[in-house]
Amino acid sequence: METLNSGTTCDLCDLHGDSLKYPTASLFRDFGGLVHFEGGIETVQCFEDNSFVKAVLDEPGHGRVLVVDGGGSLNRALLGDQVAAKALKNGWSGLLINGCIRDSKEVATMKVGVKALGTCPRKTEKRGCGVRGIPVQFAGVTFFPGTYLVADEDGIVVGEEVLFNKK
Repeated sequence: METLNSGTTCDLCDLHGDSLKYPTASLFRDFGGLVHFEGGIETVQCFEDNSFVKAVLDEPGHGRVLVVDGGGSLNRALLGDQVAAKALKNGWSGLLINGCIRDSKEVATMKVGVKALGTCPRKTEKRGCGVRGIPVQFAGVTFFPGTYLVADEDGIVVGEEVLFNKK
């Protein structure tokens, strides 16, 4: 799936209204070097273990967005500078993390979008626990793999890719 350059979240809201889903964007802070990012959704569900996050980001991203349901934990960081660099290298557009990151100063210099709840200096346990490619629910929205996400300074919108295709 390619990135479509769909425009701003405000314009998309005006155009598509209730056809879109609106996660509670105020929960998330911007940490990456890109504030506007978009792409098809891939999902990971994990708790204080980023093994699956790392494994997915090892794959070519093709402009996708990884949506990570970390259970809202503020006790461990699911992303740091090394894993963010991997996302950038492998062509991921960005990440939306229901959890924390670390190495925020370094992540801010990378041309990848990162929205997360906050920061925590502690790395995760490496137990190989998690699930990939399933619907995940947080911030008032269910995120389905294969749907499309656009994020910017004003918020986050999610919907079917056809709604974002300007062609």
